[in-house]
This record gives sequence, structure tokens and C-alpha cells, in this order.
Amino acid sequence: MNALAHSFRSAWLGRAASALLAAVLQAGVPTAHAQDATPPTVASAPVELSGTLAKVRASGTIALGYRQSSVPFSFLSPRQEPIGYSVELCKALVSSIEDAINRSLAIRWVPVTAASRIDAVEGGQIDLECGSTTNNLERQKRVAFSPTIFVSGTRLMVKKGSPVASFRDLAGRKVAVTAGTTNEKALQDLDRRFKLGMQIVVSPEHAQSFDLVARGQADAFATDDVLLYGLIAQRGAKADYVVLGDDLSYDPYGIVFRKNDPQLAKVVRDAFQILAEDGEMERQYKRWFLRKLPTGQSIDLPMSAQLASIIEAMAVKPAD
Repeated sequence: MNALAHSFRSAWLGRAASALLAAVLQAGVPTAHAQDATPPTVASAPVELSGTLAKVRASGTIALGYRQSSVPFSFLSPRQEPIGYSVELCKALVSSIEDAINRSLAIRWVPVTAASRIDAVEGGQIDLECGSTTNNLERQKRVAFSPTIFVSGTRLMVKKGSPVASFRDLAGRKVAVTAGTTNEKALQDLDRRFKLGMQIVVSPEHAQSFDLVARGQADAFATDDVLLYGLIAQRGAKADYVVLGDDLSYDPYGIVFRKNDPQLAKVVRDAFQILAEDGEMERQYKRWFLRKLPTGQSIDLPMSAQLASIIEAMAVKPAD
């Protein structure tokens, strides 16, 4: 069990033990009898499991979707293993799911792209999507989201010395975007609104969109600012590229799972409340955004006041 899952499970076990003692005292049962009782699991399995919980308990396996170049949320290590901020949070969710169904689960890692990820969740190819996926109303019609794990916005990356200083300078120029992202739609809306006549060049993954700018085949790359910082840091290219300052969209990220699955939704909600309350979300943020990545580079992006407020509110246990 990794450190994040161990911290998560320890916090939940402590809470379960406290709840048990309170229930015993309220019922007026002598505490000596309470010591003889068999302590419950972290989240006792319901009489009848449904949805994803029933599916993974029957198979003993849970499928997690990951991205190959969404640095630092979900990407491949030098050993070609999925790593990142979202990957660690998904591992903690797996631990909570194991507690809920009283069974250990084997993780099956499934690569997804920005264009395929929603279909993969909806179609049952993956049970959780661990990437950098924006929670918006359009996607909520098809899938469900965890509480917000990050807040980003569409920005532009250009080579240093580029004549492009803002989106208004994109008139008639080529702009790289990644297929299936909210950034693609943001650029299309911007182009129509300001009649820029830009040429939008679509790639299947962020790394390929970046390469279009690196090779001079596009004047800019439009995606979430944090992903731009991550790709630049991963390549050790801070001296060669600049991320322009204007946010062109608002993008709150979440872990994705299937809709209309109330048992799993409760497990996810409770898990994030504990991760936030325990301070584990903040520790994982520091690990992936402030410390060195496996490449030796650091994104060096302090947590925004907006995300800090979201995590603080997430830590408050809802009233029963």
C-alpha cells in the first residue's frame, strides 16, 4: 500500500472507531462489552452492492484510465508507469472502494486520450478516469465527477520572441489544440467572436500539440495553463517558451466516473472529504507541483487561493 492510501485508510479507520464508540455509549452498553465486539470495516459493504461497486467486487479488478502526457496529473514515468497527482488520488479512491466492498482489487491501467476518455467511462472500459478532465455541464450529461481537484484555464504557449503576445495576435495564424478538449471549443468560440480567421490544428495528445510549436508548424499551443507549465518543465525548456497571461476559459478538474451510481458517488465524496481534512490533498499538491518531477525539473506552481478555498470547504464533513 502506498503512503497516500495508507494515510487515507488510517484516517478513515480512526473515524470509524470513534463512531463505533459513540454509538456504544449512546446505546448505554457497558464499554467492556464494546471491547468484545468485532470492529466493523471502514465502510461495511451494503446488503446489496450495485453499479461499479458490484462490478469490481465480482471481478476483483478495477480499470483506471490514465493519460500519457498530462503532466503533472497523469503521465508516464521513465519506466513507462502511470504517475502523477490525479493518479495518486485515484489510488486513494481504490483503497476506499476496497474498504466499501471488503475485497482487495487489482488495478488494470488503461491508456485514454482527451477524445476517448468520456466514452471509455460511459461505455465501461474504465471505472475511473485519472487525468486532467474539466467538469462542465455538457460532460455532466454523460458522466459524473469527483469534487474539484484543480482549477485551470486555457492559455497560449509560444516560443520566446514570438510576435504573438495575446490571442488577438492569432489572426490568420496556426494554433495547435488537442482533440476532445474544452480548449478546442474555447478557441473555436474565440475565433468566431473576434473573426480572427485562425487555423486550428488538432492533435490527438498534448505532447504532439507541443511538438507542432517546437517544429514551427504552429504559432501557438492552446491548452490549460498548468499542462503547458508541466510540458515545459518535463522537457527542461523554460528558457525557450512562454505562457501568455490571459485566461481564455475556466476549467475545474475532477476524477471521472459513471453517472447514476449513488453507491460509488458516496464513496468518492466521503473519500475526498477525508483526504482534504487530513491534509493529504495539500501534501500531494506539493509533491507534484512544487517538487522535482522524475525528469529533474519542477513546475514550481504554488497552490492558488481559489483551490485552497475549495479544498478547505471540501474538508468540512456534511451534516447527517
